[in-house]
Amino acid sequence: MADLDVRHYTHDDLPQIRQTLIDVHADAQGEAMKDDFKKRFPWFVDHWGSREGYSCVIAYDGEEAVGFAYGAPAAEGREWWRECMEEAPAKSRTFSYSELAVRQAYRKQGLADLLSRALLNDRDEDLAVLLVDVTHPKVQELYESWGFRKVGERQPFPDSPVFAVMLAELPLSK
Repeated sequence: MADLDVRHYTHDDLPQIRQTLIDVHADAQGEAMKDDFKKRFPWFVDHWGSREGYSCVIAYDGEEAVGFAYGAPAAEGREWWRECMEEAPAKSRTFSYSELAVRQAYRKQGLADLLSRALLNDRDEDLAVLLVDVTHPKVQELYESWGFRKVGERQPFPDSPVFAVMLAELPLSK
């Protein structure tokens, strides 16, 4: 992991990194890319990349991109995750952690942790929210090890999986 170079990008960089994100995501998803919902990933890249405050980190092994994480601040007053909680935290400034992908050959080496912390730990927001497919409990457990907790479930699109809504205070716990 010490040889990896983690680079930070913003909305202005999207034209240069867009295909890299798509390629890494396709490798990370493997056979799951046959799923119609996952095939729409380029739309999600464009959607998130167009948002004010978009932030992305990409890890490189030499010149090869091996993983990424990205998201954007939630619009103030539109913290949709609050609908999942009876009593929401007083703090509300939220970063929406949209996507994390690691090439299959680089898994189980701590890269997801490295990318998540590079993306989230210097944020100005108080909280981070993300969605995890409920059929992937090991992924949910990984996020829980960083301080996220499940606060509800949501299916944002008719053809999407049901997701666990997970919330964490920033910076992430050690």
